[in-house]
Amino acid sequence: MTEAYIIGAVRTPAGRRDGGLAKAHPADLGALVVRALIDRTGADPSAVDEIVLGCDDAAGPQGGNLARTCWLAAGMPPEVPGVTLDRRGGSSQQAVHAAARAVWSGSAGLVVAGGVRSTSMVPPSEADPVAGSRGWRARYGGRAFPQLRTAETIAGKWDVSRREMEEFAVRSHRRAARALAEWRFEREVVPAAGLLTDEGPRPDLGLAELAALEPCAEGGRLTAALTAEPCDGAAAVLIASADAVRAHRLSPRARVHHASARACDPAAPPAFAAATARALDRTGMAADRLDVVEADEAYACLPLAWARETGVDPERINPNGGALALGDALGASGARALTSLLHELERAGGRYGLQVAEDGFQAEITIIERL
Repeated sequence: MTEAYIIGAVRTPAGRRDGGLAKAHPADLGALVVRALIDRTGADPSAVDEIVLGCDDAAGPQGGNLARTCWLAAGMPPEVPGVTLDRRGGSSQQAVHAAARAVWSGSAGLVVAGGVRSTSMVPPSEADPVAGSRGWRARYGGRAFPQLRTAETIAGKWDVSRREMEEFAVRSHRRAARALAEWRFEREVVPAAGLLTDEGPRPDLGLAELAALEPCAEGGRLTAALTAEPCDGAAAVLIASADAVRAHRLSPRARVHHASARACDPAAPPAFAAATARALDRTGMAADRLDVVEADEAYACLPLAWARETGVDPERINPNGGALALGDALGASGARALTSLLHELERAGGRYGLQVAEDGFQAEITIIERL
């Protein structure tokens, strides 16, 4: 089986909802990172076999097979097909997995993967996706399980206190602010619509401010500051086979070591514990071999519960901050996290990096090895 190499990875700044990227059309955000990826890697766009992008809530400006629209909006060769995937918050991570599997199988040599999301133009849907489903009602008794309630369940199951989550949130903001101050994101970010850097990090955020907030649900532990704010952004990754690397004289930066996903019963979340254990077992790796971890911060309890389950020191998670500080671009967040993971491995000189995310009772695990 051929290797699936990562040739390049770029992203836009994370723009706050109704912020600096609010007027940027999703197709233009996607086109921007596609052009930057092709330019920076020196790849021949006519040799690309497919573009695969993730996007949740693919409606309105995000509808109509956004991947194909982004490719054409970027001025790329029209013979290259595109497909758009929706696995909610794991959509763009799944897009990278699809690209890697296409290369592993030998059916593709060059694949552009990533994701796009504009929460400003297409707000997250509040519709009940299972309304009217007799099968769902017979099994679970009514509406879809609210994410906030699920997060509260996870916080309780692993006894993650509100204070612990607040300390983690403050750390996420301060790490992201430090990364900006030290120009750690400079190589991975492509300015978009006049926005040069991520808008979300607040270096002045303090525990007293967080402690004064009311919980989102009566008697709950989570507050608005302990949930990631939806944001706007896009990211793109170029995956190549060994043959494509040689034929096009590309320079691999890492390889996809593992890509998998597991789900759980919505009544018994989360899926990330079993998904991580399965991934490490299949690769023969131990958690202490991981040099960098990018873990989903959609809710502050998620990375902390994951750390409890795996034994990974929470201090090692998201060294440059995560979605609590940067914002959550939802269907594009996985490609954003992978882009940051690659660049941090290179900056710190690490070898193995793991990315874990969960949404919709499904968990995605990606392990990469820096070359």
